[in-house]
Amino acid sequence: MKVLVPVKRVVDYNVKVRVKSDGSGVDIANVKMSMNPFDEIALEEATRLKEAGKVTEVVAVSVGVSQCQETLRTGMAIGADRGILVETSGETEPLAVAKIMKALADKEQPQLIILGKQAIDDDSNQTGQMLAALLGWPQATFASKVVLEDGKVTVTREVDGGLETVALTLPAIVTTDLRLNEPRYVTLPNIMKAKKKPLETVKPEDLGVDVSPRLKTLKVTEPAKRSAGVKVPDVATLVQKLRTEAKVI
Repeated sequence: MKVLVPVKRVVDYNVKVRVKSDGSGVDIANVKMSMNPFDEIALEEATRLKEAGKVTEVVAVSVGVSQCQETLRTGMAIGADRGILVETSGETEPLAVAKIMKALADKEQPQLIILGKQAIDDDSNQTGQMLAALLGWPQATFASKVVLEDGKVTVTREVDGGLETVALTLPAIVTTDLRLNEPRYVTLPNIMKAKKKPLETVKPEDLGVDVSPRLKTLKVTEPAKRSAGVKVPDVATLVQKLRTEAKVI
């Protein structure tokens, strides 16, 4: 069984994001980049399924600039057998990524696609659902537990009311939540092995996909800074301030 795992190169979650002075976007010059944490969880889950003998091959896929090769190498150090880079020049929207993944799924014929529920840069939470619609495959989002057996994948997913368990017939799409697993640390021997694993580079045109943007960002601004809180001596003063200053009562 083959599993595809899309991985995205994003600004590292420990980095404080800065908006460009002209408001055209986020400044990523000389900023540490890393694999999207949710995608790292997805790749860890695929690797564990392979180690358990449920999966025979794990293929990591990234869509973006040439530097995404570093992200794919990290993915192969975690456990992916090979990588595919779909090289694009600029930011790729979720629908375009879903179309690229559909084209790769038609080519690679995987039985399962596991991806992070969202990327921490745009927080769209759209690619997995769009991909399921394009392929016509069943989907289970926000997975906190994945069990693969007898041609089915059973997924425990987190919903507003608690937990929901669904059984999907393969092929299927699964998007991962934070509590699914804890990704392993990448060791130096595995990093060295990853350098020898195959990495294929293709263009969207090779897959017959149009990635031209359908949305235009007009302006990016930082959130308004919150003013400092004020301590009040008693309840009467609090009520007065809520009525006269905050005007909420």
